[in-house]
Amino acid sequence: MSAEKKVQSKDELRLKLDINNVFAEMIGEEHGMTVEELEEAKDRALTAHRNILEEEAEGKMGFMELPHNQREIVKELKETAEELKDKFDNFVVLGIGGSALGNIAVQTAINDPHYNLFEEARNGYPRLFVSDNVDPEGIKALLDKLDPKKTLFNVISKSGSTAETMSQFLLARKFVADAVGEDKVGEHFIATTSKDSGYLIEIAEREDMKKFFIPDNVGGRFSVLTPVGLLSAAMTGVDIEKLLEGAAYMDQICREADFWENPALVNGLIQYLAYKKGKVMSVMMPYSDRLRDVADWYRQLWAESLGKEVDRQGNTVNVGPTPIKALGATDQHSQAQLYMEGPFDKIITFLEVENFAEELEIPGAYEDLDGLGYLGGHSFAELINTEKWATELALNKRNRMNQTVKVPEVNEFTLGQLFYFFEFQTAVTGELLNINTFNQPGVELGKNYTYGIFGRDGYQTKKEEFDNSAEHKDDLIL
Repeated sequence: MSAEKKVQSKDELRLKLDINNVFAEMIGEEHGMTVEELEEAKDRALTAHRNILEEEAEGKMGFMELPHNQREIVKELKETAEELKDKFDNFVVLGIGGSALGNIAVQTAINDPHYNLFEEARNGYPRLFVSDNVDPEGIKALLDKLDPKKTLFNVISKSGSTAETMSQFLLARKFVADAVGEDKVGEHFIATTSKDSGYLIEIAEREDMKKFFIPDNVGGRFSVLTPVGLLSAAMTGVDIEKLLEGAAYMDQICREADFWENPALVNGLIQYLAYKKGKVMSVMMPYSDRLRDVADWYRQLWAESLGKEVDRQGNTVNVGPTPIKALGATDQHSQAQLYMEGPFDKIITFLEVENFAEELEIPGAYEDLDGLGYLGGHSFAELINTEKWATELALNKRNRMNQTVKVPEVNEFTLGQLFYFFEFQTAVTGELLNINTFNQPGVELGKNYTYGIFGRDGYQTKKEEFDNSAEHKDDLIL
């Protein structure tokens, strides 16, 4: 049942970007691009590329440093995992957004789909839970299943004031303290936070917690390759050195100044031009269960980075493509109808796995039934990729813009490439949109209202704005 071919060299494991289906030759002149359009816009992309490299030299592109400057951190992370994995049965991440989505994506991609359910799937490592919401039922259900004496919590917050994360921390702290005593609380927590400021570093010092630090120049949605994502990966047996090797390999490609030799640069421009052509929705559709949560991670990366009210000069622009998650082949039966016949407002990015770890043959039976007998003798790996190719062709026939990122096989090296590829692509598209790709003022406003409503000092005006906001009319609540 296992696939026979195992590609191993770095070049064999290189991601490939197939952009044939964005061009008019495949999808028609009305909705397709031309190579000439890209050539005409190429200089803008190359300027964006130079700007990114210049900003990196000034220390403003922290995500680009991560594949190269964490040797000692990786060593400490691996040592920590080795020391603690036998002491705890459960490892619980308390985080939200960029402090959770990358962790989940790594776990889904690399470890057994039933990792938490079966001891043999964990190979001596603890179960992993990522608690990324403040739904009281979900939190209570998780804590009810955990033995506090055998549970290690990783609290992730750069500021230490993230309401969702820190409220869960306060509950988890009581959960642990009630079981082991106040003096041993710190042994059950690891803080991942800012090194020099914030409430969490102060708490970690008070409680004598183990600490890992988030670089100041790396935002949450770009932090999967920092201790934010690497600690939970190491605690579940993921080869974090290979993750960073993959990112470093893609970084080398992304530094290429030859436009057509730099797929992330090319695609950053394609995404920008597609947006300008009215393709304002960006669908990511992996044909792989292992990569399904990469699409969740991508949604935050794309939305928070590119959805902006103003440009760098302060002009109101209200830009940003809307990211959408789909899963092949599942969503052929839920979303594909819209993609085929709905508005021409989407660009679809498929993730295609070329070599699955398991082929899994479909048994032959009922050969006398035309609608069933044809399946026997083929494999599920063949079937899922055939369905992808069929969907791709159907989209082309409907003049729908699509492209494919080909993943030779899913492993730490290729996953590291994927993360870095989309991060760099995002930086390019942000440059072309002339926006600040790395802030999120819209998120901050909602946070500030929450602080005010809950009575946090310094946010009284937000509480007043809430109290004075228009009341909802009863007759409009149906």
